[in-house]
Amino acid sequence: MKREAFKMFLKPGCEAEYEKRHNAIWPELKKLLSENGVCDYSIYWDKDTNILFASQKVQGEESSQDMGSNPIVQKWWAYMADIMETNPDNSPVSIPLKEVFRME
Repeated sequence: MKREAFKMFLKPGCEAEYEKRHNAIWPELKKLLSENGVCDYSIYWDKDTNILFASQKVQGEESSQDMGSNPIVQKWWAYMADIMETNPDNSPVSIPLKEVFRME
């Protein structure tokens, strides 16, 4: 199992809406992620910068960031596009982060 981390960018004033939408994450999206080996997925918000820090464990080759061709993911991206910085295809601007330390 591999671990991945990345950052995304929340638009100012959208913190409560972001949390609300994720608290009601669509069952079909959650199922898709689980079926594709994504687990232990957490997102943290830095209120000083509006940066979202995400970490996930992945069993297999695809992370959540590799599922952009799936219609469920595309629908989620469109749903979230008004509150996040996005690319032209509505995918969130996402920057992979390199692990530099781990303590087990």
